Amino acid sequence: MAESRDDLAESLQNLFTSVSTMVKSELQGTNNHLDLLEKMNLRVASEFDDLGDVAAGLRVFAEQMKSKSGGFDEFVGQIDAIEKQVSEFEAVISVLDRYVSVLESKIRTEYRHPHRRSNDSVVTD
Repeated sequence: MAESRDDLAESLQNLFTSVSTMVKSELQGTNNHLDLLEKMNLRVASEFDDLGDVAAGLRVFAEQMKSKSGGFDEFVGQIDAIEKQVSEFEAVISVLDRYVSVLESKIRTEYRHPHRRSNDSVVTD
């Protein structure tokens, strides 16, 4: 009976040792996962810091561009004025072009029928 108690005690000891080893391994695995998550969080935080620096740089760049573009407002106004003048000139040119076309037509008619004009007018010397 003492021998079976020793076997039982040894088996229980092995069982507790195995369970302890298993729990210890599970806890170590969980710790490893937590360490990995911590490293990933630190890496992501570092990336976000870098992106924050980039965003700050872009904000400064945008402000510089805005201040520089203010100087172009005067030129934009001048360009608009020039465009208006060009439109007005185009309208005048269109009127003159129609007038020239009418004159050309009259001249062609006169050259085709020169005797009509000479009979109609009176020449005085």
